[in-house]
Amino acid sequence: MTSIHENTTIGYVKLTIRSLERSLQFYCNVIGFQVLNQTDRQAELTADGKRPLLILEENPSAVVLPERTVTGLYHFAILLPNRKELGIALARLIENGIALGQGDHAVSEALYLSDPDGNGIEMYADRPRSIWQRDREGNYVMTTTAVDIEGLLEETGEERKTTLPNGTVIGHIHLHVSDLKEAKAFYTDVLGFDIVGDYAGMSALFISAGGYHHHIGLNIWAGRNAPPKPANASGLDYYTVVLPHQEELKRVSDRVKNAGYSLEETENHFLVKDPVSGAHIKFVI
Repeated sequence: MTSIHENTTIGYVKLTIRSLERSLQFYCNVIGFQVLNQTDRQAELTADGKRPLLILEENPSAVVLPERTVTGLYHFAILLPNRKELGIALARLIENGIALGQGDHAVSEALYLSDPDGNGIEMYADRPRSIWQRDREGNYVMTTTAVDIEGLLEETGEERKTTLPNGTVIGHIHLHVSDLKEAKAFYTDVLGFDIVGDYAGMSALFISAGGYHHHIGLNIWAGRNAPPKPANASGLDYYTVVLPHQEELKRVSDRVKNAGYSLEETENHFLVKDPVSGAHIKFVI
């Protein structure tokens, strides 16, 4: 089986939220995004002023579900360019009184929080790829130990910023799924992502392109055979996977069609529903 192109990355994420005004206050003032485009019910948010990383669509009647009750978003992950920028983001979160989780995963240092609608967010910085380690089975060795919070803040000195830096991207997305075996079949056998972490003991599977520690995390922490997110609930609508050129787009879309999945297709993208998380994936170039 041919792997998906090594230069494949995650693009932007689209969420349904209850109040655009409330979410913009959070995502701009606390997280540090800037508004790229905005209408009455929708906003595109950016870090560099050029490309969207997050799209918010308001649905005032959207239901906010308890955590870990349905498939769909566990968290989307904002990758900062370096450790110092993560420290600056941490200082901003602390100053805004945000409740935080954290984890040193050996390959990265991560902060965890939720938006006003309960959507999970990770903000993280990678350690150099040269020090990432794999075990005998080829899985990346990832730990969850305490982040050196004091060291992170010391890294920033007195520097403070109100916005995310250029070079910020969506590094990965992590999803609750109904079945890991089916998830593996779809994401690796059909789409062509490589397994980089088969963490059976944690009921999780990490996959990526080009040897990254993970572009997509998949877990059954909402329960095996968890139901999909209802259409009227807040949460993830779709996320984008960016392919490097037209030829790769056609190659992946052909594989999806040959596997029997229906898709919506234009010249420059296609949209397919992930059968295990219920979210849609938009492949773009």
